[in-house]
Amino acid sequence: METPEANAGFTSGKDEMEQNLQEVYFTESNEMEQNLQEVYFTESNEMQETLNEEVSFAESRISFWRNITGFWFLGLCNNFAYVVMLSAAQDILNKQYNSTGVSNSSDDDLETLSANSPSTYDCNPISTGAILLADVVPSLILKITAPLFLHHVPYSIRVVTCALFSSGSFLVVSFSVNVAMSLTGVVFASFSSGLGEVTFLSLSTFFNRHVISGWSSGTGAAGLVGSLTYLGFTQAHISPENTLLIMLVVPAFLIVSYWIVLVFPPECPAGSTCGFARSQSNIHITAPSNRMTYREKWNVFQGLMSHMSYLGLVYLAEYFINQGLVELLYFHNISLTHDEQYRWYQALYQAGVFISRSSLKIIHIKKTWILALLQCVNAVFIFFAAYYRFLPSIFIIFPIIVYEGLLGGASYVNTFNNIRHEVNENHCEFALGVTSVADSIGIALAGAIAIPVHNAICER
Repeated sequence: METPEANAGFTSGKDEMEQNLQEVYFTESNEMEQNLQEVYFTESNEMQETLNEEVSFAESRISFWRNITGFWFLGLCNNFAYVVMLSAAQDILNKQYNSTGVSNSSDDDLETLSANSPSTYDCNPISTGAILLADVVPSLILKITAPLFLHHVPYSIRVVTCALFSSGSFLVVSFSVNVAMSLTGVVFASFSSGLGEVTFLSLSTFFNRHVISGWSSGTGAAGLVGSLTYLGFTQAHISPENTLLIMLVVPAFLIVSYWIVLVFPPECPAGSTCGFARSQSNIHITAPSNRMTYREKWNVFQGLMSHMSYLGLVYLAEYFINQGLVELLYFHNISLTHDEQYRWYQALYQAGVFISRSSLKIIHIKKTWILALLQCVNAVFIFFAAYYRFLPSIFIIFPIIVYEGLLGGASYVNTFNNIRHEVNENHCEFALGVTSVADSIGIALAGAIAIPVHNAICER
């Protein structure tokens, strides 16, 4: 028989068990709720971090492609005036000498020409090599002297100067009344192109190294677009003078590409000093200054000699062809006049340049000396073709001109790409700027050689 004390003990034990169960329940409930909250916040933070990373990645990809595109347009606009002046070289000379009564641009005037010249090459009194010299010597002088002072000049001022001189070249040549005035306009184009090349190659060191392929492709496109645009407008019976005025839109695109398309990095490269921060003014950027000693510069220069030699040799050969020989490859019995044939030569050459300068993602060439050798062989062949006139048709020379452009463009883009991979990052800006002198030296030598060779062949 149960006693009251036993019942009381049983009830007390039951109450304790219920209390313990309640405590366990609430404890576990609180722990579960706390765990759920921790999981929720952890997953939320992870999702937010992932989202931020995805946004950052998307922004970086957009910036990457904007910079590639920006440098492509900078290359296009920078070289445009330079290319157009070479494409218009025959017209520039004809304009001046036709105004004095000398005609030399069509088969109808061949007998008159022969009466004034012992040659049957339909020669201008001055070789287009003179236009080439005016188009490259100012650029060469600038490139040689640039390392001494240009790093003190903000990039924004350099870009505006390029645009002004490019515009001036089109205006001066369009309204020229004599050879001297025309050559002054060509000098303006040369100064603009040279300053732009040094500036934008140096600027590329601020960005992803892939922008160099965008720049190279753009400079190649300048040749193709510039020569084809000039050819198209003149073939449509728009005068060379008005064609040059239409091209005044190109310097405006240069400004837009720099200030609107490019996405500049927030800081200058390590070890550099920037006189004007983009974050403060949004427009003023100065070149990075790694304070290389003269000894370091000399050592870097010595390491670049092979690259510069091969690049200079390629440009010597190809511009000797373009401005010394192809104007003598005149085929009489076809529908194209001499001026039109010259424009087609320039357009096809630039097509080859554009294709090869845009090929860096497809093919890399380390041994650029091979390109120099092939271009020299090309120059020898075309010299004999011009001298002995053994080619029966212009359609044989057309693919050879394209091949010449392919060699020249491949040499340019692979030389600068190899330097970007071989030279220390702190020395890269200096190395790219110095190497750009090599092509100008080759072009200047080609112009100097083209003039006496042109005169000698025309006097045969």
